[in-house]
Amino acid sequence: MTLSDAVYAALGAGALAAAVLPRLVFRRPLSMPMVFLAAGVAVALLPLPLPVVDPVEDRLWVEHATEACVVISLMGAGLALNRPFGLHRWGGTWRLLGVAMPLTMAATTALAITLLGWPPAIALLAAAVLAPTDPVLAAEVRVGEPADSEQDDDEVRFTLTSEAGLNDGLAFPFVLAAVAMAAVPGAGWSTDWVVDWFLIDLLAKVAIGVAAGLVTGRLLGWMFFRAKPSAVRLSEHLEGFVALGTTFLSYGVTELAHGYGFLAVFVTACSIRAAERTHGYHKVLHEFTEQIERLLTAFLLFLLGGFLADGGLEALTWPAALLGLLLILAVRPTTAWISQTGRALPSRERTVISAFGIRGIGSLFYLAYALGHTDEFADHTHQLWSLVAFTVLLSVVLHGASAAPTINRLDRLRTTSTQRS
Repeated sequence: MTLSDAVYAALGAGALAAAVLPRLVFRRPLSMPMVFLAAGVAVALLPLPLPVVDPVEDRLWVEHATEACVVISLMGAGLALNRPFGLHRWGGTWRLLGVAMPLTMAATTALAITLLGWPPAIALLAAAVLAPTDPVLAAEVRVGEPADSEQDDDEVRFTLTSEAGLNDGLAFPFVLAAVAMAAVPGAGWSTDWVVDWFLIDLLAKVAIGVAAGLVTGRLLGWMFFRAKPSAVRLSEHLEGFVALGTTFLSYGVTELAHGYGFLAVFVTACSIRAAERTHGYHKVLHEFTEQIERLLTAFLLFLLGGFLADGGLEALTWPAALLGLLLILAVRPTTAWISQTGRALPSRERTVISAFGIRGIGSLFYLAYALGHTDEFADHTHQLWSLVAFTVLLSVVLHGASAAPTINRLDRLRTTSTQRS
């Protein structure tokens, strides 16, 4: 048996499992990511000629593979949201982005400095890398397929999905801030880099990302639903692979314009959805992106499991493990709870929104990206990968096991409350 034969067999088995597992684990205290992560660990421990991906040695490959997974998931998330954009309608999302995310990064930075003794730049990088949430790793807490009514999005699923759709892009400025800080002599305490970072990396690139997403989404929305030539009006042909073209076009054009492509892809998806909100073509596009996303996620988590089994946590220290635990169990729940203060939201829903700040593929991408754009973090590379891998592992296990029971109970309580009223 050659290496290529083993890889083909593993890919085939994995693709079939990705199709079957979501139905087998539906509404159970188990998730597809948990299974594939465990499978990656188990297979890596067997005497099989399968390669193990090392994110340090194979950094560029990991960066682009995780990048593709994130942008596809962002398109799917945007297409799934039924609720029209608005300051009030998206109030919970803005609170999580404007309050919970900065507080989470500040607290994580402080903990990394205090517990690990890391310099400010590396502590900020760890905080920025671990900031984005990723509900794709627990399907029960995200919005499902596109529906006709905005009322079909319950507040918990909508808030967590929209938060993940936007904070994947909004974490980028802070990753770049850590890179800029690391290049400054004096342990990064100098503020010489702040003005350029604020004006360019924060304001300008965010603005370009939003603008590019709006323009691309509106142009494609017109093309899909209103173009006069039927050959161009793609909604009449129901071809799902168009979602990939839309995703990569939006991402590539925005990156060429020096904006944040992650942000643009999500905005593009929301704009396309707004062009003709109740059209069935949205379901076709969403289903295709969901299938590709599921395959990529399963593949990446399988590889992550192999990395963990091959010594991926050897550089993890007890203080670093404590940092990951605190982030998942204390920092995110507390900051998200604070951000929702004053909202007319039942406490049980507020608790679920606060607790399910899932970490996943986005964190792997941001770390690979940062390590490829400066050599200043070289001495801490293995420690950073161990911390991030452990935190993702922790999130996959804890959130994967608790998501289905929690959401099922929340749905039952919501149904009971509605029947009584």
